[in-house]
Amino acid sequence: MPKTDYTLMYVTDDSIRDNNTFFAILEAALKGGVTLVQLREKTCDTATFYKRAVHAKELCVVYNIPLIINDRIDIALAVNADGVHIGQTDMPFNVARRLLGKNSIIGLSVSTLEQAIKDNAQAADYIGISPIFSTDTKTTDLAKPLGISGLRSIRKVYNKPMVCIGGINKNNTAEIISNGADGIAVVSAISKAVEPLTATKELKQIVCKTGTH
Repeated sequence: MPKTDYTLMYVTDDSIRDNNTFFAILEAALKGGVTLVQLREKTCDTATFYKRAVHAKELCVVYNIPLIINDRIDIALAVNADGVHIGQTDMPFNVARRLLGKNSIIGLSVSTLEQAIKDNAQAADYIGISPIFSTDTKTTDLAKPLGISGLRSIRKVYNKPMVCIGGINKNNTAEIISNGADGIAVVSAISKAVEPLTATKELKQIVCKTGTH
C-alpha cells in the first residue's frame, strides 16, 4: 500500500443535506489539495450513506485521493473504500482489521494519553486527536479538548502519524503542526467557508510551510 499522506483530511459535513452542495464542496476540497477524505454520516439511513459513499469514491478516484469511511465498515467494504476511521466505542480495532485486511487504512480516535498508549492505538495506521480544541461541529459525546499540551504529551508516546481535529482553522493550524501533529482534519473550516477551494488551499499551504511535507 502506498504511503498515506495525512497532511490535510477533509471530514465531510453531514449537516449538508443537499447532494449538489455536498459534492460541490467535496470536489472543491479535492481540487484545493486535501490529501485524504473521510466520509462521515451520523444521522442518515444506510441507503443514503451508501449512495453518498459511491459518489464520494468516484470523485476520490478521479483525484487519486484515498477515501475512508467513518465508523461503518459495511459501507467501506461495499464501495471498496481505502479504509475506515473508528472511535473508542465503535467496532473493535482487531475485528476491523480482520474484516478489512492488512492493506486498508484504519484510524482511531484518541481523546486521552491513556488511550494513545493502548495496543489498539499503537496498532492503528494513525490516530485522530479528538478534540484538540472545542468545536461546534459535533455537539454530543465530546471529550474535554486536549489542547496543545495534550498533543505534546501524546506525541511523546506515539510514533505513528497523528492527525488533529476539533476547532481547527487557519489561525491555529501552524501551532498544531509545529507541536507534533502530522496533519489536520477539518469539517467546517472547509464546508462552511465562503470559498471552499480557497480555504482548502490556504490550510494546505500553512501545513506544508510549517511541517516537513
